Amino acid sequence: MDDLQEGVSKAIKHFWLTRTNQADKQGSKSGQKDYGERGHVTGGAQLDGFIALVKMILIESGLPESSIFCKSKVDIPGYFRPEKCWDLLVVIDGQLLAVIECKSQVGPSFGNNFNNRTEESLGSATDLWAAYREGAYAPSPRPWIGFLMVLEEAPGSLRPVKVTESHFKVFSEFQGASYAKRYEVLLRKLLRERLYDGACFLLSTRKGGIKGKFSEPSEELTFQKFASSLMGHSIAYAKMR
Repeated sequence: MDDLQEGVSKAIKHFWLTRTNQADKQGSKSGQKDYGERGHVTGGAQLDGFIALVKMILIESGLPESSIFCKSKVDIPGYFRPEKCWDLLVVIDGQLLAVIECKSQVGPSFGNNFNNRTEESLGSATDLWAAYREGAYAPSPRPWIGFLMVLEEAPGSLRPVKVTESHFKVFSEFQGASYAKRYEVLLRKLLRERLYDGACFLLSTRKGGIKGKFSEPSEELTFQKFASSLMGHSIAYAKMR
């Protein structure tokens, strides 16, 4: 794409507008607002703007639209479970080319949700690579796996968080780290451990997000690098067909 930043901005705006609309609908149906963030979480579709953006990138990389699945048929076999549904799959010529997961988190419960996101990201990747090792996707070459995370930029996600060290010291990078910093560390380690081939981490406030504003706290985890890696993988395959 010529202007990835504009595409990300539109996806961020869609994210916040969709959440706001879902909350309003949930409240009108029940006569009161849903507790906490449940009204948003149960609505789904907030991250569809990013899925559409990634799909456009894949098509511009030379892949046929028929090979990209993002609304249905997004399940692939697992190793520790029968199957796992991802947010976007690329299956072409009977081969698994790419897999992408998109997640988000807003306040106020940053603590519990961070742990859940950590376990989900680790478990999904571990399950996929074990299934790949056992030939579940044969004759596929090594697929490209990506993880995109949108986090609300708020006092609760930016303030330092205490760690519990009942018996042993935690790693120094977690000492006094906010939840935003913890996510940054998580995604960077997922990349360096090669559990994922691409990772993107975006911060956005509620007020600014409605206008499409966002920030990228890590040069290593920008959408540009995420997209460039995916495009490189996709173009290479498209040229071999």
